[in-house]
Amino acid sequence: MQKSFYIESFGCQMNVYDTEIVISILRGAGFIEAKEIEDANILFLNTCAIRENAVDRIVHKMSQYWHYYKRTNLEITGIIGCIPQHNSEGIKKRLSFVNILSGPDSYRELPKMIQNVYKKKNHFCSNIDFNTEENYDYIFPSRKRGTNAFISIIRGCNNFCSYCVVPYTRGRERSRSVELIILEVEKSISEGYHEITLLGQNVNSYNFEGVSFPELLQKVAGVKGVERLRFATSHPKDLSEELIKVIAANKNICNSIHLPFQSGSNEVLKKMKRGYTIEQYLEKIKMIKEMIPDVVLSADVIVGFPSETEEDFLKTLEVIKSVRFDNSYTFIYSEREGTFSAKQYEDDVPFEVKGERLRRLVEIQNEIGLKERLKEVGKKMPILIESVARKNENQLKGRTEHNRSVLIDKKDNIEIGDFVEVEIVRAAGMSLFGNVI
Repeated sequence: MQKSFYIESFGCQMNVYDTEIVISILRGAGFIEAKEIEDANILFLNTCAIRENAVDRIVHKMSQYWHYYKRTNLEITGIIGCIPQHNSEGIKKRLSFVNILSGPDSYRELPKMIQNVYKKKNHFCSNIDFNTEENYDYIFPSRKRGTNAFISIIRGCNNFCSYCVVPYTRGRERSRSVELIILEVEKSISEGYHEITLLGQNVNSYNFEGVSFPELLQKVAGVKGVERLRFATSHPKDLSEELIKVIAANKNICNSIHLPFQSGSNEVLKKMKRGYTIEQYLEKIKMIKEMIPDVVLSADVIVGFPSETEEDFLKTLEVIKSVRFDNSYTFIYSEREGTFSAKQYEDDVPFEVKGERLRRLVEIQNEIGLKERLKEVGKKMPILIESVARKNENQLKGRTEHNRSVLIDKKDNIEIGDFVEVEIVRAAGMSLFGNVI
């Protein structure tokens, strides 16, 4: 009897991509992907360690699943991804029934690990070794039907920002070959994907045999059938004029750039080990806006970093107000074991203060974002239909070139994957509302 597996993914889009790689590996080894968790013999949770409560969440989720499904088909459970790499002993101690722990570089070994567990009842397998050469070459992700194909171009990170666990869970940077990236892009287009998103912890530092990220982006933009091209995430210190010129010169590269700044205070940025000043960041924003006048920007921001003062925080608010981001992904500082900031700095900003600062930042960002989206009312533009709307099954959700969600009424002649010309009639919250032309 063939064994079936089910994987649930948590965290960033890189984890979703890795889950698609794992599915390909397991299918290639003869396992069957179960549509529902209750039908699975093997359950994996692909995990993210970026937040403080991530381990607690995974422990709770796996305990819950084990309690409910161990009486059905479930025989093997595993935790894979960044949490085993970050804290394997803690996970094993808290989830003693788990059979498999695997880090992000060990997915090729999963079929063998599963077989070993089946050979010996209650056997435990763990592989959290770093592999500086593992890029999963020639393993193409097994994707669910959709419109956007996410493609990893670089794994790991060399930045070692003081608050971040990524270099400790995903290892050092290594870029995939240009040939294999282009091959995966072409394969995705042949499978019906209209949009390509190139992924990396820091895409700007891509370098394979002398080919830089701007050069790679130009090559991908030239692939026949790539109607929209995006990338995430950029690091400000590595964002170049050459890259902005490539974006400006290619109509199919979306004029939407995500550029985290994390804090408006140079003192905080220095402690974060970000490698730039806020003045340098704003100079790059100015360059982007001059070269791509209709660009839409988004950012990541951390509030409550150790020793952050009210004055530091006000400087962050000033950046939000001056740049006028369409959206900011905002986070309360979360101390992560093993990072430089956890070793060197006391987490001395009270949680109540962090929460209050976050509330103020979100309030200002939401107000700015809505005003920016209101400027779209009355404009006509194409959107790519992605899905049925989450809150209203009589609506479809599409996305503009600028990465803004647009809701339209369902029509019989419109399907997921279609490009549709709409007129924007309203903006509310994070969404635009449009009428089909």
